Amino acid sequence: MARIESIVVFLLATLLISTWVPISHSAKKPVSIARKEDVPYIKCQICEKLAANLYQQVKKKEAQISPKKISEFQIIEIAENVCNLKKEEADWILRIDIVEKGDKLELVEQDTEGNCNSECKTIERGCQEVMGYSDTDVAEYLFKAKPQIDALVNFLCKDLTKACSTKPPPIPKDRTPGEPFVPKSSKEAEMEKIMRSMEGMPGAPNMKMYSKDDLLNMQNFGNEDADEDDDDDDEGDFPSKLGRVLKEKQTTKGDWKQRITKGIMDTRAAAKRYADKVSHRVRRLWRGKKTTASKASKPEL
Repeated sequence: MARIESIVVFLLATLLISTWVPISHSAKKPVSIARKEDVPYIKCQICEKLAANLYQQVKKKEAQISPKKISEFQIIEIAENVCNLKKEEADWILRIDIVEKGDKLELVEQDTEGNCNSECKTIERGCQEVMGYSDTDVAEYLFKAKPQIDALVNFLCKDLTKACSTKPPPIPKDRTPGEPFVPKSSKEAEMEKIMRSMEGMPGAPNMKMYSKDDLLNMQNFGNEDADEDDDDDDEGDFPSKLGRVLKEKQTTKGDWKQRITKGIMDTRAAAKRYADKVSHRVRRLWRGKKTTASKASKPEL
């Protein structure tokens, strides 16, 4: 029962949230891959920015949990996630643009996050190559030594990983330039954070974005023939009313975050009622089968 309810709640909540996302965002985007050949030219710079972000994120965590002291495990968790774009700790990668400067590549930090393309994936790959299996070592150093940024950069990039031990080679003259940096709207960034936070919830392993037209065509989603003796007729056609609910939500005025929150709560309540109804039908069907089987097993007198 709990499994059915969990799946229904998060599926419908995801569908509801996606109605506030622009249709262009719902369309499939081409999958970008890392340009691993670029990593040697920027590996040292990646390491320096990685060290700086590790330092800043540890300080931020300390401020959040004060007066408690940060644990080594909490620092390890940051170090494990800082190079994974699926995690919040790696959002710093989205603010970096790879720019050609003569025969060199330079990482230029922007004021806002950008859409993730091959450059974003390249920085992620370089970050993972730098960190490797050193996450626990650098976490232990941060926990015990409590270094400043300069000391952390030297430890991570020169002593531990050797990422800055040699000068990067000049880039080839025929190198294909990367994509331009395209800033992401604040609404898109916030929506992606909401969707990412829902990915780890039970019953929602694979979150998917749909366009508004797709949602409105789902009015008969999950509909089934209602039994004549069902207690609540309004709940029986709950899935078919989803399209009308979504249309009403689109016309509602007010802050979009409040609308999303209210929509999720309303959908959760309605989905629970619908899941209870489905469970009731299954139990009733099972009782009917057991009764029939019992009658069939009695010997004739």
